[in-house]
Amino acid sequence: KSGGEPLMVYCAAGLREPMQAVADEYGKEFGVEVRTSFGASQAELVTLERAGNGDIYLPADESYVEMARGKGLVDVVMPVAVMRPVLGVKRGNSFGVKTLDEVLNSKMKLGQANPEAAAIGKVTRDALMKVGKWEAVAAKTVVFTGTVNEVANAVKVGSIDGGFIWDALLKQYADLEGVEIGELKDVSSKVAVVVLKTSKNGVEARKFARYLAARDRGLREFARFGFAVVEGDLWSARPELRLMSGAMLRPAIEETIADFEQREGVSVVRVYNGCGILVAAMRAGERPDAYFACDASFMEQVSDLFLDAVDVSQNQLVILVHKGNPKGIHSLRDLGQKDLKVGVGHEKQCALGVLTKETLVQTRQYEPVMKNVVVQSPTGDFLVNQLRTGSLDAVIAYVSNAAASGDKLEAIKIDIPCAIATQPFAVGRESPQKELGKRLLSAIRSAESKERFLENGFYWKGRGD
Repeated sequence: KSGGEPLMVYCAAGLREPMQAVADEYGKEFGVEVRTSFGASQAELVTLERAGNGDIYLPADESYVEMARGKGLVDVVMPVAVMRPVLGVKRGNSFGVKTLDEVLNSKMKLGQANPEAAAIGKVTRDALMKVGKWEAVAAKTVVFTGTVNEVANAVKVGSIDGGFIWDALLKQYADLEGVEIGELKDVSSKVAVVVLKTSKNGVEARKFARYLAARDRGLREFARFGFAVVEGDLWSARPELRLMSGAMLRPAIEETIADFEQREGVSVVRVYNGCGILVAAMRAGERPDAYFACDASFMEQVSDLFLDAVDVSQNQLVILVHKGNPKGIHSLRDLGQKDLKVGVGHEKQCALGVLTKETLVQTRQYEPVMKNVVVQSPTGDFLVNQLRTGSLDAVIAYVSNAAASGDKLEAIKIDIPCAIATQPFAVGRESPQKELGKRLLSAIRSAESKERFLENGFYWKGRGD
């Protein structure tokens, strides 16, 4: 048990039962007090903003997450569950209503949560406005309550005959049943836990959020209380994420990954190598949690092992020569001249080699240049080191490989389309830490990360601009 400062959680009233159960379990397991405030999603957002000291926000609909984001309060978001609105009535449905029109034409006393404060009210209102039925429903409503729980309780005690509630609440109210309303059938709310930027202990807050969103911890409680939960990550107090990455990406992502580890309280095990070698390892049975490929062609070879890939950056093939270009090399053709020692990427072990071969074949320089090749390497960094020490006269590498060697080397651009490599990132289908992997991708696509890519000679394809 770690003990430590209490965590402050602001939570939608409809999520009270599972949230409190998770808070109690976390407190027992780690000795950290989790204090909770329950109310309408909008009201809790106002309260936490005024207090300025919250750690966690758990609203009942993602629209409130976006409101919080707009206020600059959101640090990280983790998905928890999906809820749908239904008409809650007493078990037996004595009015026999099955449609919204039947409700409007009946003598039912209808109640609902205030759309200006509670997620259920807002979601229901927005959906019914689209089909032109909100005004009739509002006119039929005899009471607007502060929270969804108050609606359910009012139906339970009989002060109203029906009210819009979340389907998840039906398991907590045995006296009620839900009527599926056609106008709401395609409506759902995504529940997500938000770590707030106001948190004074971000690592502990993230740890609690991961606990809450873990399939074998918090999500079990949400499922027990009737919620349709997401897959979620496996719980670990300090998760380990295994990342396979093309070696040329290392200088662009190392600082971002180190920051991510410290911020999240996790470990990222990096395996850097030529992408041909990495793909061969995956084909032999290795299953990383994420893969950052040097070129899309290598991602395609293992696409069955990963979720949809996202393009992050691009890199340009160049000819690198010594400062001052003593051998007078200005094009690929010049690499075929006599008595040159040339280095290239290994055409089976890395994206650099594959692209180099394709570029040389397309420009009809493959055979002349390969006669002068004395080194084939799975990484561009090795080629640059050989060039810097004088073992080679020229190499074909990425512009990023020479980013730190501008004092000793110069680059000659290879200006044909196939000389540009695109770097995609994907999370493993079998990974027990998919959500953590997605957050690492978000970090790699951030504005801070973009600057690091640009500093290292990459072009940017991700967000952050």
